[in-house]
Amino acid sequence: MSESKQDDMLVLLDETVEQLDGFRADFSEKIDRFAELKKRFMEGRFHLAVLGQFKRGKSTLLNALLGDAVLPTAVIPLTAIPTFIQAGSTFGVRIFFEDKSLVDQSSDTPGELTSFLSDYVTESRNPNNRLNVQQVEVSYPAGILQNGVVLIDTPGIGSTFKHNTEATLNFLPQCDAAMFLVSADPPITEVEIEFLKQVRQKVPRLFFILNKIDYLTDEERADMLTFIRKTLCDQVGMADDLPIFCVSARRGLQARQNRDSAAWVQSGLDRVERYLIDFLANEKTETLRRAVKKKASDILAEILMQMQISVRSLQMPLDQLEKKLEIFTKKLVELEHTRDVEMDIFEGDKKRMSAFLEEHAERLRQKTRVALKRVVDTVFSTQDGGAVNEQAIETALAEVIPGFFEHEMGQSTGLFQEKMHQTLQPHRERLKALIDSIRQTAAELFDIPYRQSQTDQDFEITRRPYWVSHQWGRSFRRIPRGLLDKMLPTGMRRTQLTKRAKEQIEELVIQNVENLRWAVLQNIDQSFIRFQSEMADRFKQTLIATQGAIEAAMKKRKERSDLISEELSRLDCAIIVLQEIKESFDDGQQADSNTKTSIK
Repeated sequence: MSESKQDDMLVLLDETVEQLDGFRADFSEKIDRFAELKKRFMEGRFHLAVLGQFKRGKSTLLNALLGDAVLPTAVIPLTAIPTFIQAGSTFGVRIFFEDKSLVDQSSDTPGELTSFLSDYVTESRNPNNRLNVQQVEVSYPAGILQNGVVLIDTPGIGSTFKHNTEATLNFLPQCDAAMFLVSADPPITEVEIEFLKQVRQKVPRLFFILNKIDYLTDEERADMLTFIRKTLCDQVGMADDLPIFCVSARRGLQARQNRDSAAWVQSGLDRVERYLIDFLANEKTETLRRAVKKKASDILAEILMQMQISVRSLQMPLDQLEKKLEIFTKKLVELEHTRDVEMDIFEGDKKRMSAFLEEHAERLRQKTRVALKRVVDTVFSTQDGGAVNEQAIETALAEVIPGFFEHEMGQSTGLFQEKMHQTLQPHRERLKALIDSIRQTAAELFDIPYRQSQTDQDFEITRRPYWVSHQWGRSFRRIPRGLLDKMLPTGMRRTQLTKRAKEQIEELVIQNVENLRWAVLQNIDQSFIRFQSEMADRFKQTLIATQGAIEAAMKKRKERSDLISEELSRLDCAIIVLQEIKESFDDGQQADSNTKTSIK
């Protein structure tokens, strides 16, 4: 989005607050809502996840886009740690640990920053993530980041630790787009294909980078592109016109370090950068701008209605005003009964959702028992009966459990998000109808313009995607055994081990399914609480804008009749200015609608 469009938006929001400031006692909550709209608009970011297998050149590509060797590249990265790279006035790193502690480090040179970062995100200095790092934030004054782009280096896919791939899949829906790296060595693997089948369902936009083209001839590059497109189209179901950018990340980084603009263009990364900034990031900002304008217009419609009710209430004879208030109050009694019935239905749906969760958890317990028993059976079938011990069983389960439950967490989250949407949407529609009924009754009573709200709810903007690290139980409780246990015949020893394994599996099932159930339950409860709070707040604000405006005007009529003329003059002037501002918001929406196709 151009600076002029952004400035126009901010000017309109500031003008609105300036006009309302003289009525702060009546519209303090509305002023706060405009301040929040402005904050959300200015905090809008484009979150791009960078995906790929080890040795595809992810770190080199990111360093090239940043303009210097910020991320470590010469060592095996820790696949379990995501890195968020965002704009900053100086070089800085924040390390977040699983115990919620963090470490900050800033530097004047990228080299020092890279060395510090390596202590936490590389296998050589933090083997098996023994430091329990959860995620990393890098702040850097790079040009590409100044435009609102946040680059996210995600855990590598297809690693030994399957749960890292599952965790990445669970994270992707929070991002705006994903960039997937492939290269010619080999062009695309079966692991990547299976991963991409799931990715395309979880991220709004996906585009591809063919890296290391400096090792290919023009003919080889053309053949490679044809092969990759065909593979993605036939096996993943991607469109045959999907964006694939041919780059040399290595040459791009050299070009940036040498300040060689011609070499930067030749590396192919100039096209990638322009695509990110000029299309993807700006498209999101345009979408955000349209949403803010629509919401601002709705809030202004509420304000204008409240002011117009106040004007009518101050102008009409007092006895007529009292009659209208009496009629309106009777109507409110009916609508409040409708609200109470709605709340009963709401509470019933909440109980039904909790019951569905318990059924889901029980099904998952049964599924887990079968899966873990299969693991134990595999250990027995692949090893000599006399050699099998609890350590072998524990090792096999430890390898399976994180990936199994990370996958189930993703599946459960998707299931309950959809079910919550289906459950809450009818309530949202009935709430909107209730609010509109109150406002329409007031509009008809006082003969003022009425417009239904265009937005059904407050739009949500994820300020920054968050990475969730779950601790899945996977260790056996040690059971002391005597020497005779080891001397038992193979058949009896296997029976004893099978019995103990079954007991331990049950503990693992209970522990891990409960962890998952609890996480889902917290999300369900928070969703119902947020909706209930929204319902109460919107009902309250509607009453303030209608019944409250009538009662306030009546009080002024009785107590300060000498100031009525002055108050009417103030309201008339404010209505004229605010109506013009609202028309500017509405005109912007129309213009956005007319250019929507060209933006896409």
